[in-house]
Amino acid sequence: MKILIADDELSLVNFLYRGLTAEGFECIKETALHNLVDLAKREQPDLLVLDRMFGEDDSVEILPALKQLSHGPMVLLLSALDDIVEKVTGLDKGADDYLCKPFDFDELLARVNALGRRHRSQPAKAPRQLSFANLQLDLESKLASISQDGKAEELTLTNIEFNLLSYFIESQNKVLTRERILSRVWQSNTDPLTNIVDVYISRLRQKLPPAAGIEIATIRGNGYRLKALS
Repeated sequence: MKILIADDELSLVNFLYRGLTAEGFECIKETALHNLVDLAKREQPDLLVLDRMFGEDDSVEILPALKQLSHGPMVLLLSALDDIVEKVTGLDKGADDYLCKPFDFDELLARVNALGRRHRSQPAKAPRQLSFANLQLDLESKLASISQDGKAEELTLTNIEFNLLSYFIESQNKVLTRERILSRVWQSNTDPLTNIVDVYISRLRQKLPPAAGIEIATIRGNGYRLKALS
């Protein structure tokens, strides 16, 4: 587990760095609050051991920004503020645990290990991008593009066409029945008595140029399968 230790008190940072490194953790240290979000974005630590006060600045104010990172770390907040209201404020802002100063290193280590177990048990975050052959999909902006020879060409897709294509890429090389496609793309478990799936497959095929390097093959009697062109 990678741990980022952040405190404006250098002696404490060095103490925690030595202790946690000796316990087998990969550690990074930082003493400037304004560097933390960029550092966390770059280093992607699993856990941030964070002092509550950096001089006059309250570090809880950056917790929302940390939690919005695609690989936002869990946060163990250290503080001399032992008031219950202060603890609640820190937890409400996004801290995962709260430890009051002064503390025993064994207690801090126990909390670090507990947070590590929680981190490992969390499901992996869904990917924000999908790719197959020369095709890339950005799931947040819902943009599809073809990359070839260092150039990107954007595809113009409707919302249904984008969702259909993303489902095919998630299930690449698997046969998808019409029923599965209806359930996933249209959130319908009933037969609409139309050929809506076939219509949208046909439309999608027309919008996928050879440069995409893929084709949607019809598997007679079973459904459709996305495969790369050889």
